[in-house]
Amino acid sequence: MIYNRCGRSGLLLPAISLGLWHNFGGDADPANKSALCRRAFDFGITHFDLANNYGPPPGSAEEAFGAILRNDFKAHRDHLIISTKAGYHMWDGPYGEWGSRKYLIASLDQSLKR
Repeated sequence: MIYNRCGRSGLLLPAISLGLWHNFGGDADPANKSALCRRAFDFGITHFDLANNYGPPPGSAEEAFGAILRNDFKAHRDHLIISTKAGYHMWDGPYGEWGSRKYLIASLDQSLKR
């Protein structure tokens, strides 16, 4: 796998990342999700891309990857780059979407729990 330096951060990103959107929803087979991530890692993919609304339902992709991280990648955690993002509708009310400070902090807290 080719890895590219990310700016001056020292972070090395693989040329290919694995995005976990609809293929990681709540109704997908957990064994298949785990096998997909392990196979990607075997090929040098160390960046897994998530978002607070990935699923469906929203948040389920982060929950599924959290379980895979605990069960399959515990020994490799320091070799992985896990990214998430926020900004899309997650809950009702004035702070349930877009980019307010309150929304972004709440979304990050929820992602870290998942």
